[in-house]
Amino acid sequence: MATWDDVERLALALPLVEERADGGFDGWRTWKITGDKGRQVVWERPMRPSDLRDLGDAAPTGEIIAVRTPSFEVKAARIAEIPACFDIPHFAKYTGLLLLLDEIDVDDLQELIEDSWATVAPKRAVKEWRAT
Repeated sequence: MATWDDVERLALALPLVEERADGGFDGWRTWKITGDKGRQVVWERPMRPSDLRDLGDAAPTGEIIAVRTPSFEVKAARIAEIPACFDIPHFAKYTGLLLLLDEIDVDDLQELIEDSWATVAPKRAVKEWRAT
């Protein structure tokens, strides 16, 4: 199963990605596109008290990260395909997807991080990266 080292290695292997340990919400680890306007690619996303209240006994435990998906259809497909993926009411109107780090296969994690990167990275960078 995946670890924080895997997240860091996979995220930083992508062009234009930097880690921002100080730039995330509440000090969460964040990997984002470089620059002030760079969007998050993957980030630590523990359950907040409101999430725990909303999910009740169904609230997952363990290390949780978030990634982006290009559409709600892809988000739903990933949740159906990968047991470690899930959603919360707070993300209902957002194409972000949550993952249980200790339950996700490294290959699935890599695919999700790469898809997230391709969703937020500059189109030119994505085109160049896919051509290699």
